Amino acid sequence: MGDNKLKKMIVGEEIPDRDDPKYRKRYEEDVEAGRRFARFLKLDVLAGHVELFAQKHRRLFLAIVFGIILFCFGLNVHRFSRAYRARQEHPGAVRSQEEVLRGRIPENTHTMIPIPQEDGTDKEN
Repeated sequence: MGDNKLKKMIVGEEIPDRDDPKYRKRYEEDVEAGRRFARFLKLDVLAGHVELFAQKHRRLFLAIVFGIILFCFGLNVHRFSRAYRARQEHPGAVRSQEEVLRGRIPENTHTMIPIPQEDGTDKEN
């Protein structure tokens, strides 16, 4: 891989200016592809209807938009608070093994490894 390709991959390409003659054709093709996509999905018609509704009912449109924004903000705050309250401190693997060896946690009866007891003998399962 050439140095130039590697540099483009890491740094990225310059954002072309739409008036630059070098990128003019590419820009026009991208814009036309976007317009065809919007016409295919009827997004242009939907945008026109939304715009007409917004012009006829300005306050209602603003109330709907800001209502959606406030609802999303409230939902985020709610989810953050639930996540904060539900967080638990999980013991690490070493602490879990030490507690098993000390007998604080009921031992697993399916283990094949003998667990040393406090009196010095090994208990096999």
